[in-house]
Amino acid sequence: MNTNSATTSDAAFAPARRINQALTAQMEKRFLQWMAERAPRWVSSDQLTALGLGAQIGAGVCYALARYDRRALLLVILCLALNWFGDSMDGTLARVRQQQRPRYGFYVDHMVDIFGSVALMCGLGFSGLLHWQTAMAMLVAFLLLSGESYLATYTLSRFELSQGLFGPTEIRILLIIGNLALLHSPYSTLFGHRMLLFDLGGTIAAAGMFGMAIMVGARHTAQLYCQEPLHGEGPLHVLDPLHVQEPLP
Repeated sequence: MNTNSATTSDAAFAPARRINQALTAQMEKRFLQWMAERAPRWVSSDQLTALGLGAQIGAGVCYALARYDRRALLLVILCLALNWFGDSMDGTLARVRQQQRPRYGFYVDHMVDIFGSVALMCGLGFSGLLHWQTAMAMLVAFLLLSGESYLATYTLSRFELSQGLFGPTEIRILLIIGNLALLHSPYSTLFGHRMLLFDLGGTIAAAGMFGMAIMVGARHTAQLYCQEPLHGEGPLHVLDPLHVQEPLP
């Protein structure tokens, strides 16, 4: 490897801004910082990332087991809590200890998110608590929204962790509430029609993510068009309403 080239590449890399406007973002940030400052020295960011992935895969396995015993949904809740801890703490711990690896952290964290999401949705599909079509629609919508976020991070140097008031933590909270409701009954009634509760919630979630991907994609396309006009056109200025900024881990 050319050491000079590697050094130049590292020096030229500028971490994207982190933007998180989720409902629990500020409270969660303070809590994570408090825990990171008190974490044992033997705990590392990579270990927390592995914990987050293992817990999300475990949640998928427990969803599949819920087909035979709905008490497995309690284990899903535990796995979701462990996934939150590992997925949220890894970057915070790196920042508190001044051990940031922006490119490595961003790449590994989001590859883990992709594999974990596939495991979770496949587990839901096997659970019998919703139809496979609903689980796959949620997975495709999530991957579309994630892909848009990754592309925006590269082209706009801005990484949006949330869409509106919803981020990963809010999604986990909704899943936990849904699991508790499933322990009572897997069905819901809408306008007199009985249907699976997670079919209803999953359809709303998938439609929301699809719509959000289209809306955010259109906004970012317009913003990039204004920043890179055709030859002969002057640069146009677009007001950016987002203002919560943090460095990438």
